Amino acid sequence: MTAAAPSRTLTASLVRGALTSPFKRAGRSGATLAADRLTAGAVRIAPGALASYGRICGFPESGPLPLTYPHVLGFPLAMRLMTGRSFPLPVVGLVHTWIEITRHRAAPVTDPLELTVYADRLTPHRRGTEVTMVTEARSGGEPVWESRSGYLSRHPTTTAVAPGAAPATELPAVAEWRLPGDLGRRYGAASGDRNPIHLYPLTARLFGFPRAIAHGMWMVARCLAEADDPCRIRSVRADFKAPVLLPATVTYAADGSGSAFQLRTGSRVHLTGSTTRDGAGAVS
Repeated sequence: MTAAAPSRTLTASLVRGALTSPFKRAGRSGATLAADRLTAGAVRIAPGALASYGRICGFPESGPLPLTYPHVLGFPLAMRLMTGRSFPLPVVGLVHTWIEITRHRAAPVTDPLELTVYADRLTPHRRGTEVTMVTEARSGGEPVWESRSGYLSRHPTTTAVAPGAAPATELPAVAEWRLPGDLGRRYGAASGDRNPIHLYPLTARLFGFPRAIAHGMWMVARCLAEADDPCRIRSVRADFKAPVLLPATVTYAADGSGSAFQLRTGSRVHLTGSTTRDGAGAVS
């Protein structure tokens, strides 16, 4: 199969999620995850779709596959799983809280990929319940890439509130980006992720946002594309702190080594992250 921007699949999943969410109660006692795994074999990357993604995120027109792109390819499978009857959390209202991505080895963009998605665990959270979703990519039977993502379902909870994390150290500003009001629609066209909260002020207000918000995965990808020699980045951990309301002017900040980065507006931090590179040790 060829992986163009999978908008029809994602739209169908969003509709299914809207229909099934009212029948699921987040935080119910004894909730468990089914051992379901969804797999798509021989996924070939469509050059046009990849080029559109690269342009909107700022990646070079040629070179290795962007570190974040397999997540886009696997997202339709993740949505199918999360909107299925056996998934215990309502997909409407899920908040993407963090992501970890690791590239095990380079895979040419012409190589077909086998993608597998599954839910790994449910974790009590001070604001509800968090599920960890895993996406794995293989080429020729060998693992080449994987991601782990946290999605929070907010609900009343008796879970003890852990001490708040220390405020992020302000990193030196590197660049300022002006984000247009249609960024969510443009990224949605390139990635297939047309969640209503990213598209228009009206559709965003239905979910409690005054305006459309930028995609978290666009923010991660754009920060990686801005880094020195992004092709050498082997892994990234990013935590989503606050939404970016569109349109906006944001500051990309990074430390001198380029291993730690932030996206912020004034003193408000929207995203923090750290990377490792080929030949480098882990970043704490």
